[in-house]
This record gives sequence, structure tokens and C-alpha cells, in this order.
Amino acid sequence: MRRLEAEYNMFFAGRLPKPPWETRSSVDALVKQYDRSHIQNTGDRFRFMTLQSRYAAFVDLWDRGLRAREEGRSGPFVHKRKEPQVEAKKEAADRILHVTAFKNPIQEEDKLHTLYESLVEARRSIGEDALPFHKFADLVKNQVKKLRDSGSAEVAFRVAVKDGKVNFTARAMKGTKE
Repeated sequence: MRRLEAEYNMFFAGRLPKPPWETRSSVDALVKQYDRSHIQNTGDRFRFMTLQSRYAAFVDLWDRGLRAREEGRSGPFVHKRKEPQVEAKKEAADRILHVTAFKNPIQEEDKLHTLYESLVEARRSIGEDALPFHKFADLVKNQVKKLRDSGSAEVAFRVAVKDGKVNFTARAMKGTKE
């Protein structure tokens, strides 16, 4: 059965000129022979029934593949390749819009407004509503306080669009401990 599966794989890959009819007929004969005989051991009977159902599934798959090939359409063995243009469009859609770092957001209002504007622009570009400025400012202040307490003097914020969603991240700057 393994040899038959390998031969069919080679046939559908184009390495064999014709389907392995001889091997298939001998495997069919063996399956029918064991199916007609009585298998006393329950474990052996279970293993045979498992092999028989696996063989039936393969036969169905191979027949569908042959029928599809004869009809000139793609069958179960044809794998579609991704187009490179689709990936390029996806990469173009994934972009970083703004990056800035804060030591103290209260003293750096202009940076805070610029970051807020880039976030609002990103949210509008994907069809979401804008976030109120006071909630945004509180979020930035809380993140800066939290990351400063963990030992970083500066906190970097990034606004990006990834997979069609706005991604707003805060990260402690490396090497800026006080």
C-alpha cells in the first residue's frame, strides 16, 4: 500500500507516464482476499479495518485526481501559488506612521499633539472613529509612568497600521536608564 501511494504521488507529480494500475490491482486483490477471510484476533481485525478505510479514502482521492486531470481542470493535487503582487500590496498596507519618545509627556505637549494627530489619521484611514484627546493623553501619561517606574528614562511610542488595524505601542527605550 505504501508503494502504491508513492507511485500515485510520482504519477501526479509528473514523474510516471501512466497511473500505477498493476500495483493498484494487486493491492485491490489483497484487500478483497483479507476482507473475505475471517480474522479471529480483534486487534488484527481493527488494524485491517483501519487499513481498508485508509485505502478506500486514497482510492477516492486518486480517482478524483484522475477525473479532474482528464476533464482538464485543477484537481485535489494542484497547489495554487500565492501571487507576489498580493504580498507586495499587503506589505504596502503595513506601515509605520509615527514614532516618538517621551521623558515627560506633560512638558512635551507638542510631541503629544503630533502623536495624537497621527493616531487619529491612522484610525480615520481604516474607518474608525477618533479617540478623545484627554483619554489619549491619560493613556500616554500612564504608560510613561509605568515604564519609568520599571527603570527606563524614555518611552517610545509607535503608531502603525498592520493587517488593516491600527497598532499603537509603547516600549521602554534601551540604554536610557537614569
